[in-house]
Amino acid sequence: MILPITQYGNPVLRKKCRPVTEVTDKLRSFVKDMIETMKDAEGVGLAAPQVDRDLQLAVVDVSHDPECISYLRVDGEETDLRDLMPLVFINPDLELGREKEASTEGCLSIDGITALVKRPTSITARLGQLDGSIITIETDGLLSRAIQHEVDHLNGILFTDRISPASKVSIRRKLKRLGS
Repeated sequence: MILPITQYGNPVLRKKCRPVTEVTDKLRSFVKDMIETMKDAEGVGLAAPQVDRDLQLAVVDVSHDPECISYLRVDGEETDLRDLMPLVFINPDLELGREKEASTEGCLSIDGITALVKRPTSITARLGQLDGSIITIETDGLLSRAIQHEVDHLNGILFTDRISPASKVSIRRKLKRLGS
């Protein structure tokens, strides 16, 4: 089922989300709906608050562009990107790389606005899985950026919070219109 995507101005987008404490059939069904919603909206990621749920849960799928990363290790083993997608994770813990790079980002919850965002190029992420396991992913490129973007959502942070002051000024009017 396609879920309505929460838009800029909704307070749930500014909440630090609650950890997932139990994986139920209802939660698994919700995850399927999130994946369907993300794909329908042509997004590369979707976090639970973007569909009005206060949970540390997100989905990411960058398989449309297998060249978007230069490496991917899951639990220390080289892994093919397509074998991991769509990536569903709960209660994430990120370790950010030192090198940073600016790239254009947008958001399904901030319709029509994009801006340059400087983020670490690589991450090591410990991601809870629906089966109760925790996997460790080491990666870069679009997958790293998408995971960081979705984890920001789980902490009440929007990409517009991470842009330069000059960029904030240039989009202020658009954001004001979206938030009203």
